[in-house]
Amino acid sequence: MVNPGGRRRLLIAAGLGLAGAGLWRAWPEQGLLNPCLGPLPPDLARLGLLGDAWAGLDPGQVWDSHAHVFAQDAGHGASGTGGMLYRPLAAVQRYFFRNAACVAAGDQDAAYLARLSELAAALPGGVKLLLLALDAWYDESGRVQPQRTHVRVDNAYCAALAASQPARFEWAASVHPYRGDAVAAIEQARSLGARALKWIPAAQGIDPASSRCDAVYRTLARLDLPLICHAGTERAAPGDDALGNPLRLRRALGHGVRVVVAHCATMGESRDLDRGEAGPWIDNFALFVRMMGEAKSIGLLYGDLAAITQSARAGPALATIVERAAEGGDWAGRLLNGSDYPLPAIMPLYSLQRLVDLGLLPAVAIEPLTAIRRHNPLLFDFALKRALRSNGKGLAARVFETRRFFLPR
Repeated sequence: MVNPGGRRRLLIAAGLGLAGAGLWRAWPEQGLLNPCLGPLPPDLARLGLLGDAWAGLDPGQVWDSHAHVFAQDAGHGASGTGGMLYRPLAAVQRYFFRNAACVAAGDQDAAYLARLSELAAALPGGVKLLLLALDAWYDESGRVQPQRTHVRVDNAYCAALAASQPARFEWAASVHPYRGDAVAAIEQARSLGARALKWIPAAQGIDPASSRCDAVYRTLARLDLPLICHAGTERAAPGDDALGNPLRLRRALGHGVRVVVAHCATMGESRDLDRGEAGPWIDNFALFVRMMGEAKSIGLLYGDLAAITQSARAGPALATIVERAAEGGDWAGRLLNGSDYPLPAIMPLYSLQRLVDLGLLPAVAIEPLTAIRRHNPLLFDFALKRALRSNGKGLAARVFETRRFFLPR
């Protein structure tokens, strides 16, 4: 029989998407909750590690390509409870997301934005965050399904946030391709300054390989608007993980769409559809690597680094990413940094000691990174990735200077 403490740890681990990985046994390395401390004190702000992190970079070119906003106001697109896992696990997830964003009672939208603005203000001038909208779940006939919608963040809300702080925020729209007005909605979002389109197929009921997406793909190619699409196992929201098979994005590439595979598909396994619908199960990252190696994907297929340093994703895939995206590596111009905020502030998701044990982080970086994280998880995520090393190689500057990718070509 599981003791009450063990049951509680297992419930929390499952709610955070750690169940099955065995990670809850070694957790929590850096504490359970985000302490939500204020600005970095002078001694931390002067750390050499932070200076090294920004060395050689043009802050005006540095965009965090993967930052979430969550709205409680139904007028903004409620991140409500319909379809959210089992309710105890959903409650755990909501609790940790609110804690990560330092949101308590009261006006949660305002509190979320205030904290995000405070963190962004501590970054060098010119650095921006790409705020991601997320459309609802739609069925195959194009009807919205509120009861299956885990999170929804409205395009207009994200556009307004970006407009309110243009020096710090850009935004990406989300339009479900099965909607009858999908093309018009994308065109409207583009006119409002959207820099990309965002999908999480498992959480939205989208099959990227379906012909229902073709009109959207033609529109994205015509507008030169990239698609940021989650691939691999989705732990933050319930849904059909078969839809996250990276090979299902071949259809978008065939239409000439620039596709950013979120997280570089670094979790779970999918069918090898290149060998048929009943093909063998293959690691999702291996499928991503295969696609990146195809000549026809050059100039179209990219990956982002959101969440790749989390314990559930760190391992051989992370070492491959660091080495191939180092200066002179064949992926140096094809990977885009993103924080996946507020996830870097969910304390149990990361283990710096694990990265040290894997040979990807110097042990001397643990103490300063831990201290920085307690004040500013955006700076923590950035400095951590800049400190990563594999066989003496670190991520190239172009991986962090992502602004050019999102500008019209």
